[in-house]
Amino acid sequence: MMRHNSGVGTVLTELSAARNNVLHVNHVQHIMKTNITLRIDADILREARILAAEEGRSITALLTDRLEAIVRERKAFDRARGRALSRLREGLDLQWTPPKSRDDLHER
Repeated sequence: MMRHNSGVGTVLTELSAARNNVLHVNHVQHIMKTNITLRIDADILREARILAAEEGRSITALLTDRLEAIVRERKAFDRARGRALSRLREGLDLQWTPPKSRDDLHER
């Protein structure tokens, strides 16, 4: 509890524990990782090493990020495609009724 003295009187304020104490919770998710072997051209590998070094990362980190992005993009595309196909199957209600006769169609 903190006391603040003012000209009108003493004002008591309480600082909440949430403001004074910060609780950090780390969610631990166990992700199984698997090693893979790649066969890659030596010149491409050399360039990949340079790119990784310039970014301060490993080749593994670069490839992992890119593969994860490819998978995310593909999943998003598949979901969007599914929604679009669903809308096509349902069709759109244009609230159009065909004319009863040919004469009604060409009526002016």
